[in-house]
Amino acid sequence: MKGIVEERAVELGEYIIENKATVRKAAKKFGVSKSTVHKDVAQRLKYVDPQLYKEVKSVLEVNKAQRHIRGGMATRLKYKKEPVGAGTAGHNG
Repeated sequence: MKGIVEERAVELGEYIIENKATVRKAAKKFGVSKSTVHKDVAQRLKYVDPQLYKEVKSVLEVNKAQRHIRGGMATRLKYKKEPVGAGTAGHNG
């Protein structure tokens, strides 16, 4: 049973590196939680494959540094698509 967890950690690490993927994207692809992905690549991978761990860590650091930018872009896009007057329903001034 334990071998499966380590194997998943390696697969997640390789996927993150190949696709410059975020933890969220990897979690969705593998059908596991973000917590599981993070634990696999931040803790387990360190002991299973230290070199892969270092590479994954650098990709995740870049993603973390860019996270606020992606979040702001998503919010801007959300409000750009929202029709005029949306969110004010039921308010009579």
